[in-house]
Amino acid sequence: MIGAILGDIVGSRFEFHNHLNKDFQLLNEGNTFTDDTVMTCAVARAILDCDGDYSDLSSRAVSAMQTIGREYPNCGYGRKFVEWMFTDDPQPYNSCGNGSAMRISAVGFAAESVEQAQEMSAAVTKISHNHPEGMKGAEATAVAIVLARQGKIKDEIRQYVEENYGYDLSITVDEYREMWSGHGREICQISVPQAFACFLEGRDYIDVIRNCISIGGDSDTIAAIAGGIAEAYFGFPICFRDKVRGILDERLWEIVQAFEEKYPGKKKDYDVFDPQQTMEDYKNDVMTCLVDYSCDYGYSEQTARERLETHPEWLQEEFDEGHDPCTAATFIGYCCG
Repeated sequence: MIGAILGDIVGSRFEFHNHLNKDFQLLNEGNTFTDDTVMTCAVARAILDCDGDYSDLSSRAVSAMQTIGREYPNCGYGRKFVEWMFTDDPQPYNSCGNGSAMRISAVGFAAESVEQAQEMSAAVTKISHNHPEGMKGAEATAVAIVLARQGKIKDEIRQYVEENYGYDLSITVDEYREMWSGHGREICQISVPQAFACFLEGRDYIDVIRNCISIGGDSDTIAAIAGGIAEAYFGFPICFRDKVRGILDERLWEIVQAFEEKYPGKKKDYDVFDPQQTMEDYKNDVMTCLVDYSCDYGYSEQTARERLETHPEWLQEEFDEGHDPCTAATFIGYCCG
């Protein structure tokens, strides 16, 4: 679920300041976690507390969301959810808000089958977002994560989601960008298909997140939804784990660690050279490492991209010598400094 959390963190500074292209600094001092991360961790905590017996997942989810959520009262919750979170008798309020999908990724990583993901998603979602669209958005997201974990290819995931949930996944990222009209409504009917489009067109995890930011709208939530699916499909770039750790506080990070220990997600290690990798994929991996390094060493992502484009011989030489992407990025990053 760390993929959903990083998506939220990256999107946090763009939610109300939309950026309609993929060229931007991934992380800087303006990034933080929002309600998307807090509720993702709350759902994870509820799942952990069930210890494999999900018969009381709904009640545990209510408890975790209220207990943890109240510790972070100013993270960007919707008004209705704030009322729900602080009442002594929380009842579902027929919401179709995208909050149901943004918090659901832990279900996708804990569930052992599509059917179990559907049951767990319903248990977690009906406690607040019991509108049919709210239920559907959460379930589609959780099931997509399970399908990705099962090794399904993108076309299979697309087909399943379109046939079972009725979303139109033919709209492209470019088309969503052209349709932009501001932040927009924070509902599953809009955000979930947007997130799927960004995932389906992404080359890797980081590219998926860039797609999410580039279409505008509710950036942090779109990236949180797509980020969980992208983690399951592509693997989460290990080099960004410490970045997430540095932004979360101790309480939330402990939940992330405990959940990943019991339900490990897919990781991508950039410290290993793959001789079967295409040059385009190698270039993407080197760029991911450069993005990570740029956060610490002061050169811009744009500078790194320009160096890769204007000096392809550097990349070719690193590949020919069998250097892993991180090693290659260290050399090219040094040249960028």
